Amino acid sequence: MNSKRQPSPRGPAALRRTPPPLPVAASIALLILLVLPVGALLARALAPSALATLLEPAAAEALRLSLLTTTISMTLTVLLGTPVAYLLARYAFRGRRLLDVLVDLPVVLPPVVAGVGLLLVFGRRGVLGGPLSDLGVNLAFTTTAVVMAQLFVASPFYIRALKVGFRAVPEDLEAAALIDGADRWGVFWRVTWPLTVPAFTEGLVLAWARALGEFGATIVFAGSLEGRTRTLPLATYAALERNLDAALALSGVLTVAALGLFLVFRTAFRQDAR
Repeated sequence: MNSKRQPSPRGPAALRRTPPPLPVAASIALLILLVLPVGALLARALAPSALATLLEPAAAEALRLSLLTTTISMTLTVLLGTPVAYLLARYAFRGRRLLDVLVDLPVVLPPVVAGVGLLLVFGRRGVLGGPLSDLGVNLAFTTTAVVMAQLFVASPFYIRALKVGFRAVPEDLEAAALIDGADRWGVFWRVTWPLTVPAFTEGLVLAWARALGEFGATIVFAGSLEGRTRTLPLATYAALERNLDAALALSGVLTVAALGLFLVFRTAFRQDAR
């Protein structure tokens, strides 16, 4: 009997220590394209002359408005997007594929086109905006329009990530909990949701970063009104025409915020994986 241990096949998670030259060269070329602009931006944004502009009222107001609107839009994304993700992940029904495509459509739709669509529906002469305007409710070119634009472009990122998370939960665990006497809500909160937290975190961070950087749909549907609809990306664009230091400082804030969100996600994901 041969007592030699056969080498175990290399699994998909196994990593080789010496990468081939071509992927290394491609990685270096891509990193130059991705890292150098960000590094140059941060270096200029951290200059004292640029940082001083963050104390100006317009910059502080844009930062406040961005934090307020993205918090509201992410709250709505979680409340509305979670049931949609669960529905798409767990149920087969007529029109499911169409709903899946429609939910993903804003990901590939140009943001300016999304803004035009929102204007055609919710503008003062829009399909729904006209009747609402007759009732004294105007949505376009308001802070509410900013939230709606962010919700439109960012929610698909949350739904897509959470949908994958729901599908990854073993159904036999949920079945066992049902057999033990738990109701469906109890199974969801005690079994399904804890296993979906990493996907929830990933989706929320991606959606929040997308909402924070939203520009095209916002400027078309909400405009760029200081104190009402001018978020950080719009304030950055406006500052480019008159004050480069202010534009650099605001760009640096957006970059640091995006990096911070991703670092928080990576840390949370590693803790959940342990």
